[in-house]
Amino acid sequence: MDDRTLLLDAFRSGIAGVDPEAATIRAAQRYDFSTARRIIVIAAGKAAIAMARGFARVVEPADGIIVAPDFGEGPLPVVVAGHPVPDEGSAAGARRALELAASAEPDDVVVCLISGGASALLAAPARGLTLADLSETNRALLESGADIVDMNTVRKHLSAVKGGRLAAAASRARLVTLVLSDVVGDPLDVIASGPTVPDPTTYAEALAVVDRHAVFEAIPGPVLGHLERGRRGSIDETPKQPHLRHEIEVIGSGAVAAEAAAAFLHARDIPARIVSTRFVGEAREAAVLAVATASEDGEVLIFAGETTVTVRGAGRGGRNQEAAVAAALEIDGRAVTFLAGGTDGIDGPTDAAGGLVDGRTIDRGLAAKFDPFAALADNDTYPFLEAAGDLIIIGPTGTNVADLWLLRRQRVEDPSSVES
Repeated sequence: MDDRTLLLDAFRSGIAGVDPEAATIRAAQRYDFSTARRIIVIAAGKAAIAMARGFARVVEPADGIIVAPDFGEGPLPVVVAGHPVPDEGSAAGARRALELAASAEPDDVVVCLISGGASALLAAPARGLTLADLSETNRALLESGADIVDMNTVRKHLSAVKGGRLAAAASRARLVTLVLSDVVGDPLDVIASGPTVPDPTTYAEALAVVDRHAVFEAIPGPVLGHLERGRRGSIDETPKQPHLRHEIEVIGSGAVAAEAAAAFLHARDIPARIVSTRFVGEAREAAVLAVATASEDGEVLIFAGETTVTVRGAGRGGRNQEAAVAAALEIDGRAVTFLAGGTDGIDGPTDAAGGLVDGRTIDRGLAAKFDPFAALADNDTYPFLEAAGDLIIIGPTGTNVADLWLLRRQRVEDPSSVES
């Protein structure tokens, strides 16, 4: 098995290790729902359909909704919503989720199944704001290179559902939240913008994010006015106290995916080591740092986390494609193979999960008359990787625990050993 195939198979095994349906089945069996009068399920995120299917295999819900990026077969009505920029489906799904939560009585249980992507997919504007306001703000922050913590600090203060407000709507009922984490370190208030947990951030901090990323001119006036009124105390802060009857559990994460990839390699007597499950930073810079750790003995190094991209060009690509091209430049001519992929199977607004590059990637791209430096300068890495034959296209996986990177250097640094 060549290194390209090996790393791709390990990547797929990592994804399989965080299968949302299986993880939800295991988790749901740990809870007692026998005394519930009615069970209401609210599932939101890229893994919402699979998580809802898994829950329904253990307990049949009486009512509920699934808010997901695509149609699929599920046990509850599915609302298709926008990602990474919210749309009318996002608003409709959020409104219905709030209605269901508010309808729950003391003897009912509201079960929230939350996975990555739910911040955009579940988006009800706060009073006085529009969906267009949210979408423009979201786009400006994405293009600024803001990380997920900063993104969600702002999102929570523009929303009627995020930052603990969904839990507040379900205040009379018992609340159970099962989370598939796509955020480094699994901070519950950041994952999906924390719809069922208290929010430690403030309007003042949201304004500080806008200032730090220099996006004042790109943010709609009503949004800036809303944040300023909140800072002055004219608008109620996000909930700061926990729901009184709330059980919450992280049932899958990037660390779990990394462990599954490592187990796949160990089972084949391939040395493998998880270097980090908290990998962050600018994608192209993080890729250079990762390549610098390449081992001399053929060990596969595994990284889990989520990087960002500061958009300066108008091209096509995503954070993992940027990382792959940056890594390809570092390993040019060397016996090193590098994979960067999103566990959801989607990298940025493209159909690729990321890139799988080696010491001859740059030669293949140049032979097809594509310039890797120009690709990075214009954030146009998709065409370069496509020309080199190095895109990873596996389709939506139904799960989402951010990104996995895998790296292997052959024992003998010899140009003849570089995979072609």
